[in-house]
Amino acid sequence: MAELQIGSKVTGIYKTGKYIGEITDIRPQHYLVRVLAVLKHPMQGDLHHPKEANVLFFHERRALSYREQANIPKQMVKLYEGDIPEYKTSLREAVDKMKRELKENESKWAEMSLKMVESLEKDYFQ
Repeated sequence: MAELQIGSKVTGIYKTGKYIGEITDIRPQHYLVRVLAVLKHPMQGDLHHPKEANVLFFHERRALSYREQANIPKQMVKLYEGDIPEYKTSLREAVDKMKRELKENESKWAEMSLKMVESLEKDYFQ
């Protein structure tokens, strides 16, 4: 695979969220990616016990914000070709998709996740 360059538009997966961004630095194991849009909102809860409700601390997981930078492992970054949606629009779509999926799942984890996402929504879209 060709090495991606600074300025390349890419998708990257970071802690269960998926983003469109731009590479701003290249490190030995990671690309530093500036977030431009959200493709998939991060899952709620404990990363080490996915989809489990009975955990010590059920984490609220925010999406990375517009232009926030994240170190993403190189194997989780792929070249992106296409139009980049506006950040708020992409975040709205990612949140709505997650809510639809959670409402179809009748588990305690989905119920707790839905409450967290609805709380995040108030903050994201005030």
